[in-house]
Amino acid sequence: MIFSDLELNLEAVPSGFTLNRAQVGAKEWEDTSLVIAQAHGSLVTLWAREKKSNVYIVSVVYSLVNLGLLRLDLQLGKGVESYPDISGIFPSAVRMQRGIKDLLGLTAIGSKDVRPWLNHGTWPENYFPLRKEFSGKEVRTPPMVTDYPFIEVAGDGVHEIAVGPVHAGIIEPGHFRFSVVGEKILRLEERLGYAHKGVDKAFERFSAREGYRLAGRVSGDSTAAYSWAYCMALESAWKWKLAARALWIRALILERERIGNHLGDLGGIANDAGFAFGLTQFMNLKEQWLRVNKEIFGHRYMMDAIVPGGVAVDIDVHSAGKILQEVDAIEREILKLRSIYEDHSGLQDRFRGAGVVEPELAKHLGLTGLAGRASGIMQDVRVDAPTYPYKDLAVKICGSREGDVSARVSVRFDEVIESLRLIRRILREMPAGDFLSTSRGLQRASEGSGWIEGWRGGIFVGLLLNNEGGIERCHLHDPSWQNWPVLEYAVIGNIVPDFPLINKSFNLTYSGHDR
Repeated sequence: MIFSDLELNLEAVPSGFTLNRAQVGAKEWEDTSLVIAQAHGSLVTLWAREKKSNVYIVSVVYSLVNLGLLRLDLQLGKGVESYPDISGIFPSAVRMQRGIKDLLGLTAIGSKDVRPWLNHGTWPENYFPLRKEFSGKEVRTPPMVTDYPFIEVAGDGVHEIAVGPVHAGIIEPGHFRFSVVGEKILRLEERLGYAHKGVDKAFERFSAREGYRLAGRVSGDSTAAYSWAYCMALESAWKWKLAARALWIRALILERERIGNHLGDLGGIANDAGFAFGLTQFMNLKEQWLRVNKEIFGHRYMMDAIVPGGVAVDIDVHSAGKILQEVDAIEREILKLRSIYEDHSGLQDRFRGAGVVEPELAKHLGLTGLAGRASGIMQDVRVDAPTYPYKDLAVKICGSREGDVSARVSVRFDEVIESLRLIRRILREMPAGDFLSTSRGLQRASEGSGWIEGWRGGIFVGLLLNNEGGIERCHLHDPSWQNWPVLEYAVIGNIVPDFPLINKSFNLTYSGHDR
């Protein structure tokens, strides 16, 4: 038994999962991480906080098949600013560790990559924004020119192509450094974190009841998933009991968010392959979808629709009927467009074999969510740790083992069809009752966790509250932390013009990664 030598505390999440927690020493931190890797567990998230002056806690959360989540807390001694590196066991930890270094000044001893990640040379010297001694409002020094040590590739005919951080489209900044021979990509190295927003620090200025609004703005295309994960964490911390109807409406909102993003991406991917017809058709469908969101939930992306204690909007008979009609119409169009995509030889020529991530590599690097399922990693929080009502909905996991652009497109089509099925069932089986609980729970110093399957993958929230109803620490984790590094491998051996296509097939977030 993996947990046999650990003293476990259970954190039960109402209508959600159970998180096993254990306080460990440095040796147990490393040994348990290795055992979990050998048992095919996966890294969910890694973060740190200051418990009191110069005393820090580093926390890691792992997911184990059929055993739920395990959180290990490593408390460092007073003045100790280092902890054991786990990136040799879980490669996806390396950037999280670099983020911890920038935010709290804690070093992962033994890590081969200790370069700054969020700090781009514009912070004051020895400034660590999540330490209690800093307010987050310190005057920053003027921007400095810093020589970031990109890894160089040498050889005859090798040259570099620098893309970004400023891009032609209306997207957030990200730098991509390609090492190429001719048009063949030998290596890609990313540098992100340019627009560091200070979200983790900003939570300290919010009350626990208001924090969902900030959580829902971490990454706008995943506002429902982030809001639900935050509310789940708050409701578990305060032992808040929710009405069943509220949770069914949350599931409806989450599935609408999933479909809206897939519709946009199915058009965008086709456009990057030179198939403008696909972009036109899918953006038309997405626009119709978003307009219905606006009509029923008051916002095109349903921002602030999920609130502590339930949802802000109920679904009446008229709204349910409108959604069901829309679902039937969208499904007919999706099936037609899928047939066109699959029969279009030029499109398939670009999709097949591009940006391949083999299942073994995906497993080793910790690829997760939609992209992981397209590479044989059949994990989905709605199935592995289902919150209510997903326990009753029997979600079908959609996946493939091909791991290329074609597979990621196919998984999107499958997930749209599955989400349409779920929406039909939700609307037909939704119980009557309240959509917003009047209970405020036990408002006290406490901790809670939330874990929701967003459209990209699992979104995790760790929340620490004080006696005044304020937020001591809120950690939000986006699956893009795991998946951005995998993109660097996916493009190797492909040609430079295929990068936009491969990149869009993952469609990772800058904003959710750069909190």
